[in-house]
Amino acid sequence: MAFEEDLSGEPEIRSAADCLRGCPDLGEVDEPTLKALADEAGHYSLPAGYPLFEPGSPPDGVYLLVTGRLGVEAPGAQGWTAEIEAGEVVGEAGWLLNEPRIARVVALRDCEIVFLPQALMDWAAAASAPFSMAMARVCARRLQRSSSPRHKDSRARVFVIVPNNEEIDVAELATQFVTELAKSGFAELVWEVRASAHTSAWFSRIEEMNDYVVYVADPSDSRWTRQCCRQADVVLLAARARAVMSPWPRCVTVDAVCHHVRMELLLLHEETFAPGAARAWLGALPLSSHHHILDRNDLGRLTRLVTRRGVGLVLSGGGARGFAHLGVIRALREARVPIDFVGGASIGSIVAAGVAMGWSDEEMRQRYRRCFVDTNPVNDYTFPRVALTRGRKVSRLLEREYGDVQIEDLRLPFFCMSANLTNGQAFEHRVGRLSDALRASVAIPGVMPPVIQGDAVLVDGAAINNLPVDVMRRHAPGLVIGCDVGVDRTSGVSGRINIFQILVYAGLVSGAAGASLQRRLADVLLKPPLVNVDLLNWQAFDRAIEAGYAYTLESLRGLPELPRLPAPPVPVAQSPNSLTLELERRLARLAG
Repeated sequence: MAFEEDLSGEPEIRSAADCLRGCPDLGEVDEPTLKALADEAGHYSLPAGYPLFEPGSPPDGVYLLVTGRLGVEAPGAQGWTAEIEAGEVVGEAGWLLNEPRIARVVALRDCEIVFLPQALMDWAAAASAPFSMAMARVCARRLQRSSSPRHKDSRARVFVIVPNNEEIDVAELATQFVTELAKSGFAELVWEVRASAHTSAWFSRIEEMNDYVVYVADPSDSRWTRQCCRQADVVLLAARARAVMSPWPRCVTVDAVCHHVRMELLLLHEETFAPGAARAWLGALPLSSHHHILDRNDLGRLTRLVTRRGVGLVLSGGGARGFAHLGVIRALREARVPIDFVGGASIGSIVAAGVAMGWSDEEMRQRYRRCFVDTNPVNDYTFPRVALTRGRKVSRLLEREYGDVQIEDLRLPFFCMSANLTNGQAFEHRVGRLSDALRASVAIPGVMPPVIQGDAVLVDGAAINNLPVDVMRRHAPGLVIGCDVGVDRTSGVSGRINIFQILVYAGLVSGAAGASLQRRLADVLLKPPLVNVDLLNWQAFDRAIEAGYAYTLESLRGLPELPRLPAPPVPVAQSPNSLTLELERRLARLAG
């Protein structure tokens, strides 16, 4: 959209009277009252990051937000508890009660404000019944909103890309990002030359007329970079993975952090993946997440995740029943359902790690057969002072398959869960050596020794949270699929049993109470029928995989709302209507 041409004849700053007339809450107020209010009202700009008022400040009047956005932070809250959009009034409770403010209100964008002083509000309320009714409706609506909270659409709409240095082709990166965003809505790219002459009203209209806006900032702490960061829902920090870390602009390291702006790191890999790059960059800022960008697939996943349209897959524990996850993943991939974020507990964490590693269905099948079927991973028995086995065999197998890979270096965002016996709480692994995290996540109490990490004594994550959908929800990728292969009423211990079965079942049953809640938290729950697959029956490998695959294929037929990736384009040479094939057909006829 060519906004300069579309808006060139439109004044960017409206009069106070026009602002009041444009307020939906004041739509029924008579014109003489609006004109009298406008004559005495204040009209000013409030830069992003500046407070409109603080808790304890006197109730000096009511504010109409003309353009921009305000954040409301209730006492004791961390982050914004509500947001005020353009066209809304704020501060009405202090005026009506004549009591000090109780919340902090801060400009999240460069804002245009119309201020109606206390005395002016008192006069208008006494002089105009429609005005009194309008303010009563505002208060009632806000009370209703606070007493019956609904899920707020917190998808980010405005992004700022801040390059770490001049060597980054930020224009190309931003253009590709906008192209990906445009697949799901109107997206606009804004750069300094285009926007520098405009006021906050122009920026507000850009946001109103698009689903997504992307600003391209400078690598320095320039006036333009500061303005971009003031507009952002999310700041995307772009850095070359192999570059030496250099400082970010102050408006990122200080201002954005103070104003609760979400920050995510983009590590740009050139030609080949650079392992080990993430650790140096991640310690510099309090980041919400980080993303490895090597090709267009990574950029597509980034776009889905930052706009909260991605798909998170959570895999439960369940011993040998967990092989069904391999069939589930195969079916999801064949249906082109994107898997943008993975996590799990116990055996689910091991399978999720394979997805995060980028392994194909066949590679995962071969690796896990080698680990669990061709050898028994838990037969290095020892005197049971801490556990029945030494756990060294499992450690060696995990190290063989995953090597020295760090969780932060995985192309796909990943987490796994263990249980911390020190404090009785779930422990989320998001950084560190992948094989060590997996070893903790599968440390069945009594079967394998716990993993000691600092003061934490870590055991199998299934003991506390066997299907960690709530953890995936906190990362907010978008839609969450949960795959539960844990024990239920139809899969208990029966017949001849041994101590291994007792310990494994006991660990899973202890987390079963919370599993029902986790299932309800999932947007889509997959629960393959595994009645005849025992927790320790490693030889049921192929049978469990096929059960998960067949079940998921059938389930997908009833889930048309699941997002699907577009089919890859057909190469020109393979297109049935291509000129190349037509020439080949003619040459074949001549040759014949």
